[in-house]
Amino acid sequence: MLHPDQFEVNEAWIAFKLNGQPLHTEQDGDFDFYALMDAASCFILGSQTVSADNAEPGQLDSRRLLQQAYEHKEQWPATLFVPREQTAARLVAEAEKLGIHVIRVPDAQLLPFTGEARQGFRERFG
Repeated sequence: MLHPDQFEVNEAWIAFKLNGQPLHTEQDGDFDFYALMDAASCFILGSQTVSADNAEPGQLDSRRLLQQAYEHKEQWPATLFVPREQTAARLVAEAEKLGIHVIRVPDAQLLPFTGEARQGFRERFG
């Protein structure tokens, strides 16, 4: 099982979907929220809304999410963890273009990192 104590700050980031169910808006429809988190600090470096009609963030959304995270740290991580269960081909491709090593792991292994953020999101948005 992975744990934040195993990492140095900015050594690895984690990409994950914050919400379990899409959030509905009257004006714009349903959305999913994707985030990038630093593995050592569990600090959310960036987030991006994506139409729930899309199975994953598109190329532009993926670039924006990575760039948002980069602006916090001013360097790229060596590794990006992505849940196996999450469709993220474009995000993986964009990360690999930047020289980031991508590792797909079961979502359950990322819960020590993402669990609190997801719980907080559920409490705030339902």
